[in-house]
Amino acid sequence: MGRAFEYRKARKLKRWGNMSRTFTRIGKEITIAAKAGGPDPDMNPRLRVLMQNAKAANMPKDTVERAIKKATDKDAGDYKEIVYEGYGPHGIAIVVETATDNNQRTVANVRSYFNKHGGSLGTQGSLSFLFDHKSVFHIKPAESLDPEEFELELMDFEAELEQDEEEWLIYGAFEQFANLQKFLEEKGVEIVSAEFERIPTDYKEVTPEQREAIEKLLDKFEDDEDVQNVFHNMKEDE
Repeated sequence: MGRAFEYRKARKLKRWGNMSRTFTRIGKEITIAAKAGGPDPDMNPRLRVLMQNAKAANMPKDTVERAIKKATDKDAGDYKEIVYEGYGPHGIAIVVETATDNNQRTVANVRSYFNKHGGSLGTQGSLSFLFDHKSVFHIKPAESLDPEEFELELMDFEAELEQDEEEWLIYGAFEQFANLQKFLEEKGVEIVSAEFERIPTDYKEVTPEQREAIEKLLDKFEDDEDVQNVFHNMKEDE
């Protein structure tokens, strides 16, 4: 198992460490999915997989139900998903994914975080070449699955398999998310969770002092309730 995998896993666990923030993030995703495709998970594949994510994060059932109900609440805020890109201190590329009901507030906050920590907010799409946008599925290994045969089948979806003792990870093209989900469900594979990842095409090395400055900026993003995910190309700490 590669260092990049271990780093992504550690970063996800750190992000999920704050349970209330995790529930807020997943809740927004559920509300957005229910609003777009309806509140019935049997008829809404995206909602179905997000409910699996909620289960994996130990999110209470009533919290999930409230998030679904919010999609039909006329008084609830209408979340928009907006992506911001910029450079942090020491030239580290950062992509910030948000879900917000007040874009002016969110962009003002994001810009201020960059500015106060020696970075700068760029234009949308300006850093897309530095990251591969991937669909990532975490699945339960099954004895009925032959890894080699399974890998060959995944190639039809531009996807690769990474094996771990506890779970298998499938990395596919961003555009193949729905097709991959359908394939896995039809195959009877248990999906533990699924998300979109922006994986750096190359990692930038930094000194311990530089890392500390960059982490302060990343923490500001992570603490903002409008922020769903933060991706960067700083090389993981050895």
